[in-house]
Amino acid sequence: MKILDLYIIKKFLTTYFFAVLIIVTIIMVIDYTEKIDNFIDNKAPLREILLDYYLNFIPYWANYISPLMVFIATVFFTANLAARTEIIAILSTGVSFNRFLRPYVIGASIIGILTFLMVGWVIPIANKTRIAFERKYVEGGSYYFSGRDVHIKIGPEDYAYLQSYDTGTNTGYSFALDKISGNKLTYKLLADRIVWDSTHRKWNIQDYRIRRFLADGKQKLSYGAKLDTTLNLLPKDFDSKYQLHETFTMPELEETINKVRSRGADGIEVFLIEKYLRFANPFAVVILTVIGVIVSARKARGGVGFQIALGFMLAFLYILFFMMSKGIAQSGGMPPLLAVWLPNIVFTLIGMVLYRAVPR
Repeated sequence: MKILDLYIIKKFLTTYFFAVLIIVTIIMVIDYTEKIDNFIDNKAPLREILLDYYLNFIPYWANYISPLMVFIATVFFTANLAARTEIIAILSTGVSFNRFLRPYVIGASIIGILTFLMVGWVIPIANKTRIAFERKYVEGGSYYFSGRDVHIKIGPEDYAYLQSYDTGTNTGYSFALDKISGNKLTYKLLADRIVWDSTHRKWNIQDYRIRRFLADGKQKLSYGAKLDTTLNLLPKDFDSKYQLHETFTMPELEETINKVRSRGADGIEVFLIEKYLRFANPFAVVILTVIGVIVSARKARGGVGFQIALGFMLAFLYILFFMMSKGIAQSGGMPPLLAVWLPNIVFTLIGMVLYRAVPR
């Protein structure tokens, strides 16, 4: 059976990578057609278009469509095996259907492991360059922070406030810093503005007033024109969040989640969804592969067309289900972990029903 296993794994992986190559090529052509006006208007150099954008565009989309392509590749390859009565010949030798599934699971596991490594480390690094290109030549270049009355928890007892922030000069206006121990305010700093010192990587607090609340109920006031200090606050906290979650490697993503959680800030759902997705997608590849084999292993009278159409329908149902649950999670209507894993759980149940109901 090792020869048969190697044959199925080789054909399965070849079909998968060929399908991904074709679809990614089509997506690249469509993307170029849509963005050519932006490239021309913003004078994007050809070298950056090819190397910075499209070279990093390929792995991103290859991973994005991976569950869909692995399912379609499975259905297409297995339906052709069934049409040539090869599956009947294999099973007639005494090989069980579970044993027949093994090379598919091995092939899907290879794709799943590769997917996890790519989405955890390789693709985020590539996305840093790709998204920087998009911001510069597609989204319009300069970004300006438009938030007003920003409240940020920057420590266990420290709370910062800015009325506004200028990303061009890295200057915050009407700054306040409160330190609260228990339920008591012990320290309050007010300043007209804070300016980021990129050389020393510190904040320059200008025209400040400090009020300290002492244990005996008295207050101590101090004033000054300039104060250099280090805060758990950086200019990148006010930078563009455009597809930011896709640029983090696994360690960076975990660090960001902990940072946002410690600040009690909104928007943690998008980072949690990204984290859980990176673990769920490899399992989705295996689940969809098994379902693909089940629905296409039986020889159809009308040829492979119906089986391929059924494969497309199930694959798009999975994507639709996933997008709906993801959108609900981002709006706070569902826990991110449940939203990400729910399509896998539902389609695992569907696979179990098909395994028992569909003749093989």
